[in-house]
Amino acid sequence: MLKNPATKYRPFPTIDLPDRRWPNRVLTQAPIWASVDLRDGNQALAVPMNVAQKLELFQTLVRIGFKEIEVGFPSASNTEFAFNRRLIEENRIPDDVTIQVLVQAREDLIERTVESLVGAKKVIIHLYNSTSPAQRRVVFGKSKEEIKAIAVQGARWIQERLHRLAGTDVRLQYSPESFSATEVEFAKEIAEAVMDVWRPTPERRMILNLPDTVEVAMPNVHADQIEWICRNIRDRDSLIISLHTHNDRCTGVAATELGLLAGADRVEGTLFGNGERTGNLDLVTVAMNLYMHGIDPGLDFSNLAAVREVYERCTGLTVPPRQPYAGELVFTAFSGSHQDAIKKGLAEWESGTRTHWDVPYLTIDPRDIGREYREVIRVNSQSGKGGVAYLLETEFGVEIPKDMQREFGPIANNQVDALGREVTGEELKGMFWREYVERTSPWSLVHFHADGVDGVFQCRASVLKHGAEWKLAGQGNGPIAAFVHALVHAGVDRFEVVDFKQHALAAGEGASAISYIRVRTSYGLSCWGAGVDTNIELASIKAVISALNRLG
Repeated sequence: MLKNPATKYRPFPTIDLPDRRWPNRVLTQAPIWASVDLRDGNQALAVPMNVAQKLELFQTLVRIGFKEIEVGFPSASNTEFAFNRRLIEENRIPDDVTIQVLVQAREDLIERTVESLVGAKKVIIHLYNSTSPAQRRVVFGKSKEEIKAIAVQGARWIQERLHRLAGTDVRLQYSPESFSATEVEFAKEIAEAVMDVWRPTPERRMILNLPDTVEVAMPNVHADQIEWICRNIRDRDSLIISLHTHNDRCTGVAATELGLLAGADRVEGTLFGNGERTGNLDLVTVAMNLYMHGIDPGLDFSNLAAVREVYERCTGLTVPPRQPYAGELVFTAFSGSHQDAIKKGLAEWESGTRTHWDVPYLTIDPRDIGREYREVIRVNSQSGKGGVAYLLETEFGVEIPKDMQREFGPIANNQVDALGREVTGEELKGMFWREYVERTSPWSLVHFHADGVDGVFQCRASVLKHGAEWKLAGQGNGPIAAFVHALVHAGVDRFEVVDFKQHALAAGEGASAISYIRVRTSYGLSCWGAGVDTNIELASIKAVISALNRLG
């Protein structure tokens, strides 16, 4: 890298718009959505989709709720043309869905494009030509006037062929490609020249698409460009201003959102941002960003995992695990403090005390897009007691008391750290069982029986210590107190039960109970034990044995 990049690179010039209005605006409704997955997304694939794959993805886009879908570049190849014809001839396009096709300002390509649309009910013909200084200089070697003439001639060729689409609802769209790097004054001039040919009206509006073909500026500059066009172009009420951002500076979503604030009406993009170079706009992210602010996006991502599955199968691409909303790990917390906050926030939400979602670290309720709370918290060496407790409770019904969580959390963390990887709920349960429930040395229970009269319980028990049997007898105000008395009476160092909790693990006749007991010795040492048994009383006695074994 250069020590002084200014010797080679320069900042993109700002727009003269001192009274810009977009910073004070707030989005209140969703834009018109247009998916370009089957065209822009498809041409960015190393192996483009075949017809069957395009059909499956088209059907998925329809189910999501897209009403405008750019289905291809029918003049580019026989496959693209055949896909168009199949959609139309097999009546696969719902009546409320408009298909869009892209075409350059060349007469032979326009002829082939119009031919591909015969018999369709609703179409958008999307004309484009490049307009930026670099494109004019390097690619075409033409002046502004010559570039404008290309656009005007392309518009005329389309206009002259519209009679061939009698019975079809045709709308027209023009893109000054590389608008992002084009002087706004020239973009306005060339767009108005195309408008002179197509003559849009407020009743029959033309789509003016302003592509951020290559991100060359910060999102605020893009917003200024859009607002400048919206405020200065003539007959604004006869236009639908459309955005088409790419992601070269990783700000495609921000540029789109600011562009909508600046006055745009429509957004083009792809699922999960598939597109040239660093990708197109991720429509899922923009739609869900609106959703999390309480705005209905008009698109249905209630089963986002299924959408992702179709996308990955059809494109051969993989959605990254940290992709906003859709990634495998986006509703997952490994940090212990995060896990604890999520657990408490979810508990508050489930209690019904709040009317609006406000759970720490979760921008939306994962269930709204088909995810489950069990996916939210996972455990690795960075996790804390809250995450450990949450997994054991949600997957196995093991409701560890809070003080016991403080004891088991570090124990589990050390074992996970030694493994050096994420652990499953089953593995975590195994750690808990080995540490507490399966502790059988030096003490193990052979037999226990207790009877109570008038609140006084007598117990008889048999235990083993290092293989030697001890016969015990004791009394107390309950079975646990009687057992503790019996142990101390037999010579075990004095201790007391200071915490006790018990609950069922499963329903039905064969249900087990789990007991948690914390004991404290006469010299202040304390620790927890746990016991599991189908007999509630025996579960608590086993928990006492577990605690004794952990005391050593």
